[in-house]
Amino acid sequence: MPTTDIAAPIDAPTAVTAEPGFDSLGLPPALEAAVADLGFTTPSAIQAQAIPALLSGRDITGVAQTGTGKTAAFALPLLAAVDPSLRKVQALVLTPTRELAMQVAEAVESFASHLPGVHVLPVYGGAPYVPQQRALRDGVQVVVGTPGRVMDHMERGSLVLDDIRYLVLDEADEMLRMGFAEDVEQIFGKAPARRQVALFSATMPPAIRAVAETHLTDPVAIAVSRQSSTVTSVHQTYAIVPFRHKVGALGRILATSDADASIVFCRTRSAAEEVGSALIEQGISAATISGDVAQKEREKIVERLRSGAVDVLVATDVAARGLDVDRIGLVVNFDIPREAEAYVHRIGRTGRAGRTGRAVSFVTPHERGKLKHIEATIKARLEEIEIPSPRDVSAHKAARLLENVPARTEAGRLDLYTQLVRDQVMVGDGEQPGVVDPDKAVQLAATLLALAVGDDGPRMRAEQEQYEREQTEGRAARQARETRKHETTDSRGARGERFERRPARGDDGRGTGIRRPAAGTRYRVAVGHTHGVNPGGIVGALTGEGGLTGSDVGKIDIFGSFSLVDITAPLDDSQLDRLARARVAGKALRIMVDRGVPEPRGPRRDSVREHAGREHRAPRTERGPRQYR
Repeated sequence: MPTTDIAAPIDAPTAVTAEPGFDSLGLPPALEAAVADLGFTTPSAIQAQAIPALLSGRDITGVAQTGTGKTAAFALPLLAAVDPSLRKVQALVLTPTRELAMQVAEAVESFASHLPGVHVLPVYGGAPYVPQQRALRDGVQVVVGTPGRVMDHMERGSLVLDDIRYLVLDEADEMLRMGFAEDVEQIFGKAPARRQVALFSATMPPAIRAVAETHLTDPVAIAVSRQSSTVTSVHQTYAIVPFRHKVGALGRILATSDADASIVFCRTRSAAEEVGSALIEQGISAATISGDVAQKEREKIVERLRSGAVDVLVATDVAARGLDVDRIGLVVNFDIPREAEAYVHRIGRTGRAGRTGRAVSFVTPHERGKLKHIEATIKARLEEIEIPSPRDVSAHKAARLLENVPARTEAGRLDLYTQLVRDQVMVGDGEQPGVVDPDKAVQLAATLLALAVGDDGPRMRAEQEQYEREQTEGRAARQARETRKHETTDSRGARGERFERRPARGDDGRGTGIRRPAAGTRYRVAVGHTHGVNPGGIVGALTGEGGLTGSDVGKIDIFGSFSLVDITAPLDDSQLDRLARARVAGKALRIMVDRGVPEPRGPRRDSVREHAGREHRAPRTERGPRQYR
């Protein structure tokens, strides 16, 4: 049984074990009740070690990859330390991305379900400031956020750390890799000296050890390994689906599935609610559960799924813990999970009780790295499939209808319909007895079948044409990527990468330069030195809002009022839309493809080395730009 990012679910295989339950860790009764409501009985390895240490007041360093249960390992002691009567921020959790901030905040809220008066607020870039400021003014005890937005609120005075008792640094290595080292240092510097700190990192390189030595007091060192196993009874597949096409693709996957029931996984509560509403609008019997659904309501929804009143359940990871419904034959990862353990837990909802199941994961063109990480961890390759077309959907529905023809014929009572059909297909001159026209009979049957499956002609034709255009665009994009890949392969240097030479500060073109991987598409963003922006802030916005990884971001040139950023692959419309609304240093990015606007004379250049996770600052001289390598 794989460990999960929260805890072992109640439907884990029964085994004789001497492992303690959550009731042996010393948690307050309210937290034990919340854990029981979520269906958890046995803590994971890191929970069993970290929770008692944190409850005793010790700092900890946890070497644990995402998926080992570390969220509950720090969230439960965090909530035990919070005073609900004090309407001030008492706990701060720093995460590298907006996505993780939302997930962690949702998990903390679910654990706080029996703690009236405790409020949790996620803060991250790309969301409006005013609602976050209003919530902070009204009083929250726990803030989960990305370093950039946390710093923005601190500078605006809306977030004050004077009453902080508990600090968590989640995925510390990822945070430093994304260039947030300086922000983290400033945040720790503003927090009270007497506070408890939990630092979690997948690895413990020298940079992370330095953070621990500086900011933690005699920490308890905990290291756990994760284990993953694939579900052999599940046929695992994936499809490359741009973000803007996901809802349509999901509808067609469900429409061509023969599964009794399906479960669709989304990363966040808001995404689950939007997807659930979209399915209902399509006439699909769907329901949504997320972390904020009350336990009684959750039980009602699950019972409706078991009874067949609901055929599709849209859920977040937290809400689906402990879910055991045998009739689930299909799992769709609408959002591919960030970690392999969550993936294994999700697909384990099907293929149960000796049955076979099917899992389909939607992977956007920029998420191939996540897919490869999952495949490497579970030691299995997923099969790539094409999303069914509208024509495929109609063919599937028609086939299902035709399967029922023999039984309906045998049931009889077709005299009325036989006469009506005969009237439509008989031909004659009025004097001779009419005869059946075979062509008219076939055409009538085809027309009735089309109407029965909802194919009204023009609308379905338009949908099929749109699908074919999307497929053509997708093939062109894949071909372009393959071309770039081959060009890179043909141009590789000794280190196995294609490099372009960038002159270093003061380099006249003949001296030593910085060698870095070749850029992809250059984008222009509307933030620069006059706004106080730094490379880490831009990288954080791109990875947090656009779904990119640090390796997707290349050279960054920062000028007075704008910046130029190299990104290895073109951004799709949904990414551009989200990034256009993202804010860095309080200003909207307003990202667009750079059209070659002449650069101002004497730019100040800031470059971020593509694969480095931290900034290397070179000493400044009177002549030459500031550099980050």
